[in-house]
Amino acid sequence: MRHASALTLCLLCAGLSGQAIALSSDRNQPMYIEADRADIDEQRGVSVYRGNVKITQGTLQLTAAELTVHSKDGDIVKAIAVGQPATYRQRPDGKEQDIEAEALRMEYFAAEEKIILIDKAEVRQGGDTFRSDKINYDIAKDVVNAGAGSPGDRVRITIQPKAKPAP
Repeated sequence: MRHASALTLCLLCAGLSGQAIALSSDRNQPMYIEADRADIDEQRGVSVYRGNVKITQGTLQLTAAELTVHSKDGDIVKAIAVGQPATYRQRPDGKEQDIEAEALRMEYFAAEEKIILIDKAEVRQGGDTFRSDKINYDIAKDVVNAGAGSPGDRVRITIQPKAKPAP
């Protein structure tokens, strides 16, 4: 694997981690990539990782059956992870629990700083859950929109009560 492709994947994971949700020290950790196969076409700007794809960097963990990364001039344009489901986990700064997400398809758009979880999408943290067929997360604005993934799609949210201090 050439340096530019590894850098592309590093930028992807930094983008997936998002300023608002990532443990800040993760970006300074080594990245480990495992897959059954890697096809890297630097001229076209497309890298495809297939079969038990696992990426770890600090607390970040991403798994997928396939990860496709599109880049231009060494910068990520978009990345698509698919799986049964594809999963994402990371520890946010100042939090005791990881954020976990899963969907059959995860799409990351670098310029727009957006992540879209499609088909059986779910986000969890500390017992709270957010489910829908489609979840859009605007990283820059820290805004989540859900629903309208398919006819009859319903957003389902579970919020745990806050623990009351002992008397």
